[in-house]
Amino acid sequence: MILIKDKSSSASPSNGTGEGVARSKHWYVAYVRMHHEKKVSERLEKMGIENFVPIQQELHQWSDRRKLIDKVILPMMVFVYADPKERTEVLTIPTVSRFMVMRGESTPAIIPDEQMARFRFMLDYSEESVSMADVPLVHGEEVRVIKGPLKGLVGEFVTEGGKSKIAIRLNMLGCACVDIPVGSVEPIREKRG
Repeated sequence: MILIKDKSSSASPSNGTGEGVARSKHWYVAYVRMHHEKKVSERLEKMGIENFVPIQQELHQWSDRRKLIDKVILPMMVFVYADPKERTEVLTIPTVSRFMVMRGESTPAIIPDEQMARFRFMLDYSEESVSMADVPLVHGEEVRVIKGPLKGLVGEFVTEGGKSKIAIRLNMLGCACVDIPVGSVEPIREKRG
């Protein structure tokens, strides 16, 4: 498992009330009504709240035509980069039901910035289809992509269904995976000094 320290706790100066610390922004997952991901994203944009809906294009073939279709990779979910005040504003949108919460917790679960950056990079640059593993994956070796469109991406090298893949773990959501040739990655070794 890759443990990433969350570096996004850029708090504003405290005014003695502790409010400065509570104002830092983090990535959260908002659950939305089915097929409302894009509409919620547009509404959040208008509200000035940064958000992300993982979408990739797929070619659909009908008997008479072919068409590129936008497919939401994580249905009914919108990633939101917000502080506590903005989180409250997100819940005012009627098609947003709640934020993802870890079992036994009462506060919304945080997706570390590093995981989000890797996930977004994978979606933006992969020429292969990105999929979410629907079964828990065995932890793989930490690797860096050394060639191809994903060059520089750090993730786990795993084998699923006889295919080699690079996986990015997202807290509580599983793994985003994409096929990758074995020769396109190199292990990340700890530097000894």
